[in-house]
Amino acid sequence: MATSTADNTYLRLKTVLNVLTEGTWTGDARNAGEVLAEATARVPFSDHEATLLSGGIPRGHKTLTSATAKLVKAGWLVKGRSGWTITEDGMRATVAFPDAESFAAALDAGTPVPADIPIPAAPAVKKAPAKVAAASKATGTKTAAAESAEAPVKKAPAKKAPAKKAAEAVEKAAKLIEDAVEPVVKAVRSRKAAAPKAKAEAVVSEPLEGPDEETFPQPEAVAVAGDFNTFLGAPENWAPQYDESQMEFDFSSQLWTKSSELPAGYYTFKIALNRSWSENYGAFGTFDGPNHELHHDGGTVTIRYDHRTRDITIN
Repeated sequence: MATSTADNTYLRLKTVLNVLTEGTWTGDARNAGEVLAEATARVPFSDHEATLLSGGIPRGHKTLTSATAKLVKAGWLVKGRSGWTITEDGMRATVAFPDAESFAAALDAGTPVPADIPIPAAPAVKKAPAKVAAASKATGTKTAAAESAEAPVKKAPAKKAPAKKAAEAVEKAAKLIEDAVEPVVKAVRSRKAAAPKAKAEAVVSEPLEGPDEETFPQPEAVAVAGDFNTFLGAPENWAPQYDESQMEFDFSSQLWTKSSELPAGYYTFKIALNRSWSENYGAFGTFDGPNHELHHDGGTVTIRYDHRTRDITIN
């Protein structure tokens, strides 16, 4: 495994494409969460990357989900509401840039995949020779090959994860997301609001590294996209591109806010960034996760989004 967060993240990005390519070969459709889980299983988190952020998500996981926007920009990955799809160029990129170093350089420089690179085909499955078994059956004797085939195969001992603490942290994070929603929300609400800093100097951070709690780069736009956008004045629902769906940023609280009058009903929505679905967050602040739910009695509703944690509050 690579030694830095940036190197590890690029390696996981390449693994994301590998997992999606394998799914294309086998016809197994995997959602975004399964793809990311497989990528982090193959390239485990370091102790630093396994550190849990305030939303209960490992630092490395948030870094990876944000970095997948690079794959979309390169034209190697398409993100949709129904899941992720690898493009033909994305499959060819796994061959054209076989190691992490060349892959990272191509992704950062916007290097196109060479036109002469073919789409990788599924590896051929080797079949056991049938002649040995047939000859053995005809003569009633067992050849050395047959005896070897019937001999019990000793399985190699499973390798332990290189970073036990990282694995435990990831498992703990998953449990927090699925089974402990309320404690996470409670913890987020109890945090003291970070004082806004003057923007006299540009914030410098390590590429692809999780930012500090005190200073967090904000997206250009944040939208509440769901099945009530038409009530907000948008031409259609689930529409993060329209002005009517956009939230406003409050510098004092560092939160994005949207208030509107809605009739009583049951609604679902997601938080979508920069007027598209390329980066969106659902329940529990999960990237491309399940929809948020709103059971509304009617009247004014206010939704607040914290980009530092990807969490929301509704009142």
